[in-house]
Amino acid sequence: MTDSPRITAKSWLMVAILGFTWGGTFLVTEVALTGITPFWLAAGRICFAAILMVAIWGTLGARLFDGKASSGTWTSLAAIGAFSSAIPFMLLAWGQQYVTSGFAGVSMASVALIVLPLAHFFVPGERMTWRRTLGFIIGFVGVCILIGGQAFEASGAQLETAGRIACICAASCYGISSVLMRRLPPVDPIGLSTVLLLIAACIVLPAAWIVEGPPPLPDTQTLVVIGFLGLIPTAAANMLRVLVIRSAGPVFMSITNYQVPVWSVLMGAVLLNEPLPSSLLLAMALILTGVGLSQYGALRRLFAR
Repeated sequence: MTDSPRITAKSWLMVAILGFTWGGTFLVTEVALTGITPFWLAAGRICFAAILMVAIWGTLGARLFDGKASSGTWTSLAAIGAFSSAIPFMLLAWGQQYVTSGFAGVSMASVALIVLPLAHFFVPGERMTWRRTLGFIIGFVGVCILIGGQAFEASGAQLETAGRIACICAASCYGISSVLMRRLPPVDPIGLSTVLLLIAACIVLPAAWIVEGPPPLPDTQTLVVIGFLGLIPTAAANMLRVLVIRSAGPVFMSITNYQVPVWSVLMGAVLLNEPLPSSLLLAMALILTGVGLSQYGALRRLFAR
């Protein structure tokens, strides 16, 4: 197991990049879904990312663990690969057919609240304090205000309840995978990113075939978009996520989920001329306050240098 979390200026930069990257992914995904079905989109971006990471990992020596890994470690790897991308990608693809986009956004923000109690019991140095808990709750309220009336309104779909359960289960998968990843023994981050994507590909490919049949033949634009999704928000972002969780811990990583809806709203306004909600400033103030409270110790150490 690794040492206590080490949060540095580099850690803050990485979560900022992840929040920006994943915040813009929704716009790109909408473009891709005009030319391919949801499960095959997930399979395409994961497989592209896995192939890319295998090439990079191979040129660097294909190293994974520092020493011999136990059978329990390999079992954890399989679980992390399933929970970190394959299962949540499929759950979200299915669930978003029946819920509002606002509810899906709130369910992703709930990752931070799911990680907090899990990390308290299973990760050394990630204790649940009153300040940290209050900070995450305030940030979550900020996300709900940002999304507005769509946060919990009904879509009217017959399977809406099942769709909501699917979204919450996807958020739980992200939380569980973060905690499991932090508990792994010393491991090469590029090797870990690669193996997790390979495991995810082995799960999502047969699942897509079973659910949606043989893969469709996408047009050139869709292939380019899938390539972008595989390169940036899947391969590169997955590697950054591994680095953050392994060094700064799953609780710190979870603040990324509060940034995603902020960037999504801002990019929608800038790129698609969507109206900015009047509550944007209040929501951002609450989110920043929540992050500041939850990471008070890390911020104090950062600015005390």
